[in-house]
Amino acid sequence: MAGERILVVEDEGDLRALISAYLGSEGYALSVAADGEEALARWQSDRPDLIVLDWMLPRRSGLDVARQIRAARAQTPIIMLTARNEEADVVLGLELGADDYLVKPVSLRQLAARIRAVLRRAGSKANSDEPIELGNLEIDASAHVVQLAGQPVSLTATEFKILLVLAQNPNRVFTRMQLMEASTGDYFEGYERTIDSHISHLRHKLQAADLIQTVHGIGYKLMPPGR
Repeated sequence: MAGERILVVEDEGDLRALISAYLGSEGYALSVAADGEEALARWQSDRPDLIVLDWMLPRRSGLDVARQIRAARAQTPIIMLTARNEEADVVLGLELGADDYLVKPVSLRQLAARIRAVLRRAGSKANSDEPIELGNLEIDASAHVVQLAGQPVSLTATEFKILLVLAQNPNRVFTRMQLMEASTGDYFEGYERTIDSHISHLRHKLQAADLIQTVHGIGYKLMPPGR
């Protein structure tokens, strides 16, 4: 994994230095920002492979930064750091484009593990180069592009992988844990509940509430149109 570019956005100087030093020792190339405006400038100039983004920042919040990045249709993976662990706050962060989150105080080993997992699923290749067509929805795994009625749909790396896993296995029922492991390759305590948020966001973006169906008491499956 060495060599990927990580942008660390954290206004607390000691924590920013600690995270940067640890990730540097893991072989990542680091850039840093101390506020939201600097974060956006660094994102535009450095084009990092992943952003570690604090929620509470001066000048522009982490949520605003994530919102603007996603508004630009960029799929740069984002891991959000937050002192807020209320479910509504976590869901809000995910819906604005975060791929994962960690609640402070941050375990550096866990952060590094999350970074590896998110980068792995962001860079994972599809089993087939052939686009998957589901009615007016087309998924081109090799190009990492999703189109709805010919128009591009902006998905986070996590949303794309979840959709791809479901689309490659139509009518198969996945438990939340199975879907999480299939899409991330890892299991993290407390992460399973975020699958519901990712599914909700996918349904909204794809304008197809019936495409990904809930199997009550079990999990989810993708039902191809017309089936």
